[in-house]
Amino acid sequence: MVSKEEILRQWLHRGEEELESAEYLSTKHHPTPDETICYLCQQSAEKYLKAFIFYNDIEPDKTHDLKLLLEVCINYNTEFSKLFSNAYILTRYAVLPRYPNELQITKEDMKNAIANAKAVQEFVLNIFNTHTAEKTEVKNEGNK
Repeated sequence: MVSKEEILRQWLHRGEEELESAEYLSTKHHPTPDETICYLCQQSAEKYLKAFIFYNDIEPDKTHDLKLLLEVCINYNTEFSKLFSNAYILTRYAVLPRYPNELQITKEDMKNAIANAKAVQEFVLNIFNTHTAEKTEVKNEGNK
């Protein structure tokens, strides 16, 4: 059986991989596939939010709506409400960019999608780093 830590690592790895792919495409591929980049940014943010939900022993819903995922996260940490504007912007890239003529995405949209995905990534990783540090501190206190 796969451990909780391994599954959590997989969620985080996928989120990181998708964001790195979006950044790579934005700088190394010309013309830039703006729709694909925005889609990858949404997917990255989704993985990070689902990782936090999974961390709290909840099986994440099979949804692409980042606002719904944030509402679950807020139940465990109200600080997640800071990500609503990021989620609002990214959610529209979950499905529409996969179909022709559904969204007119600009270079500015693409740059904003990357920035919003990075904001979600940094926020969630900071939460995990804080939790890890607190657990270590409690463990060290118990060993004294």
